[in-house]
Amino acid sequence: MAADDTAGSGDRSEGEKDVEVPASGDTKGHEDGDAEMGLSAREAPASSEDPTEEARSPKKWKWAVMFLCLYGFMASVKPGEPFITPYLLSAEKNFTRVQVTNEITPVLTYSYMAVLVPTFLLTDLLRYKPVLVLQGLSQVAIWVLLLLGTTLLQMQFMEFFYGITMACRVAYSSYIFSLVNPVMYQRVAGYSRASTLLGVFISSALGQLCMSLGNITFYTLNAISLGFVSFGLLLALCLPWPKRSLFFNRTKNQEQRELAPVVSKSELDQMNPKQGVSASRWKHSVFVAMLLELRNVVKRPNLRLWSLWWVFNSTGYYLVLFYVHILWSKVSDNQKVYNGGVEAASTLLSAIASFMAGYIKIRWNVWSELVIGVITGVQAGLLLLMGNTGDIWVCYVSYVLFRSFYQFLVPIATFQIASSLTKELCALVFGINTFLGTILKTIISLIFVDKRGLALDVGSQFIVYFIYFAILTVVYLVCAAVVIVRHYRNRDGGGGGAGDQATPTELSPVAENSEAEPLSNGKSAKS
Repeated sequence: MAADDTAGSGDRSEGEKDVEVPASGDTKGHEDGDAEMGLSAREAPASSEDPTEEARSPKKWKWAVMFLCLYGFMASVKPGEPFITPYLLSAEKNFTRVQVTNEITPVLTYSYMAVLVPTFLLTDLLRYKPVLVLQGLSQVAIWVLLLLGTTLLQMQFMEFFYGITMACRVAYSSYIFSLVNPVMYQRVAGYSRASTLLGVFISSALGQLCMSLGNITFYTLNAISLGFVSFGLLLALCLPWPKRSLFFNRTKNQEQRELAPVVSKSELDQMNPKQGVSASRWKHSVFVAMLLELRNVVKRPNLRLWSLWWVFNSTGYYLVLFYVHILWSKVSDNQKVYNGGVEAASTLLSAIASFMAGYIKIRWNVWSELVIGVITGVQAGLLLLMGNTGDIWVCYVSYVLFRSFYQFLVPIATFQIASSLTKELCALVFGINTFLGTILKTIISLIFVDKRGLALDVGSQFIVYFIYFAILTVVYLVCAAVVIVRHYRNRDGGGGGAGDQATPTELSPVAENSEAEPLSNGKSAKS
């Protein structure tokens, strides 16, 4: 899903994809991370219910949003995170590079895949707060294990808790939208993104300053991180408990509209009323409608393209982030560590790239494949450079550029996917994309990284990632050539379908059962 910074085994506090959907044709910036579902006012249903609690108490929800943003900031401040790999390889822990690469780090991918779907469902069912508390407990467990753990198994458990932490970020990403009216979604999405981005930047910069100027040990830096995450856990315990969520805890009026009984009952329903009501509720539930509507989503070329980009490119991106710190330790031989400064610089440049993406105005239905192909090709070249250079600064700069190019495309992909979907369907599509990407990461890790597979060293892994991105580049460029040729042929022949915009996908039960109520794109069913 729905999100989301730095870590020893990669940029782990990024999580997976924070997704923010702008209200206009311009895209909004996107911070790394776990699957953040910010939906625009255009896509949110216009309220036809009584004035909400948020409208009656504006000060109450404003303070709640501010407190949640404070939590997001504090949960991102872990100054020891960019230095986990050097810490594991140092004399203090004394693990070998082979152990860190092929036995410890892969557990993060496996753990994340195992808990992603259950966490997504529990987030909505339990209304966010318990999952955020679980995230805080996992963070504390990570740093306690880093400080006190000495065995390989304990470090694998540390990575297991990292996977839980990453999966739980969907709770923070979606929590903030339960506090405000739909018209405020875009604004609070910006607040949420800014708070985590600021936390990541300050965390990385603080860690580098402590290491370079304070001359403190890795152990002390991790102890400081434990203090920050413990404070974050206390903040999570103090968060308010929302009364509603997206799927399982909807408002009473919404449930009445969506679960309205069918006027004419079948004979079977009359013979068994309880079974009939249960079947009717299941048939007309929003969740079932969304699953059925996915068939239409797959048929749309633009949505299909960007969803595939999300799955395949994010897979390569996060594999690079998980293992780049190990590559740095190999190139620099752990003499002088600037991981924190590099992560701070890459975070800042990624934010700038995301912001700039919102001002790019081209015909994406024509040029999407070409833009994706060119950027993916540049990323492939950067990976080849990282995997073969012996200069750590070349490696640093290549990483910063690689990450920035990806973050440039994320908000574009976010808008291209979400602008044609209802908010519920949007959440489901992003969730499926994230899950498929996680499965692909797991398969690649099992084959090339895990000791039960090929167990490649980190340099060889980056050659594999280069080949992966090179193959994607060829596929995108071939598709781009087909699309561009077809577009100009249609234009010269008078056909114009290439420039048409797809209409938003609606959920059929909403249109059928509530004609007078506004739909998720703000239009009436009668119109």
